[in-house]
Amino acid sequence: MATPTAVAGRYELENRLGAGGMSTVFRARDTVLERPVAVKLLAEHLAEDEAFVARFRREALAAAKLQHPNIVQVFDSGEDPESGRHFIVMEYVEGPSCADLLRQHRMFDADDTVRITRDACQGLDYAHRAGVVHRDVKPGNLLVSNESGTTKLADFGIAKAAEQTRITQVGSVLGTAAYLSPEQASGEEAGPASDIYSLGVCAYQFLAGRLPHEYGSLTELALKQQQDQVAPITDERPDVPAELDRAVRVCLERDPGHRYASALELAEALEAGLHGEVTSATRRLEEDATRALDQTAATRALPSRPGTAVRAAPTPPPPVRREAPVQRRPRQRKRRNPVRAIALLLIAVLALVAIILALALPGGNRQNINRSDVPHQVQDLINYINGHKK
Repeated sequence: MATPTAVAGRYELENRLGAGGMSTVFRARDTVLERPVAVKLLAEHLAEDEAFVARFRREALAAAKLQHPNIVQVFDSGEDPESGRHFIVMEYVEGPSCADLLRQHRMFDADDTVRITRDACQGLDYAHRAGVVHRDVKPGNLLVSNESGTTKLADFGIAKAAEQTRITQVGSVLGTAAYLSPEQASGEEAGPASDIYSLGVCAYQFLAGRLPHEYGSLTELALKQQQDQVAPITDERPDVPAELDRAVRVCLERDPGHRYASALELAEALEAGLHGEVTSATRRLEEDATRALDQTAATRALPSRPGTAVRAAPTPPPPVRREAPVQRRPRQRKRRNPVRAIALLLIAVLALVAIILALALPGGNRQNINRSDVPHQVQDLINYINGHKK
């Protein structure tokens, strides 16, 4: 079916601004209010999915309620009666997207990065407090106004509508995979922390000139998100303040709980980092992430040493082996009769005394003592003791 030249009888399509797998965006003119608008025409095949159409309408209504200087306003939505094409009418922003700017400059300076990201944070915080999650934050959805220099977030609504439709089966990922959070890539529900991760990827790319994780497939990306640490931006750009580098990389933590609690908290951290300062939130989250990493590393190390715990179990036996000699030594001492030792000592003393007396007596008396009897007397005493020691 040919692309219509007008939608809903009032929006005249002019030139095409961009196209994707789900939609094509045109610059158009609202003939009723006489102003430029952007019209997104959904792909024709989406009309066949009734569940998708119903979700899309609900999300378009939610997005239309968001009115903030940093969010592209949704004016209208519906189905064109003539072509049968579903459409969204949005505020037209005269200016490039950040994807266009990256193609031109490859990277931004720190001041521009913080200004763009800070504006996006303001819009995200407003949407999150209204209960709306973007789910597809990427450079192509960050529009910079030529007139005011303000950054505006575009494309609220369509991401949530497409999340569970059959066009996003296994092996297919909505939007650009590099900007999806780990929880989104694994099929979990996206929340505000997911938008903060995606915006962190954008900020990282603006500063470093490359993505946090280079990948050749979705599987490789998912593995790197779960296993690899993000390299410091200062490795590529030494001129970037280290504090700003730290503030950006906190957004890229795997665990949503280790990212900033709100988009405003991120904006404050970026502003502080630009001036060489670190907020308490950045410091706290870095410490939490470090503790979690240490605990994970310790847990992973346990299975690599299974034999150690098994071999350590028999360690109790050594005390048993040491007790055996302690029990034998008392028995050996019992076999040595202390009475005999004392008797032998007394015999030796008596013999010595007898010899001394024999030598000390006067000559006449010395003749009456037979020295040879002394040993016999000593031996008789020994025999007596041995006969009565038991």
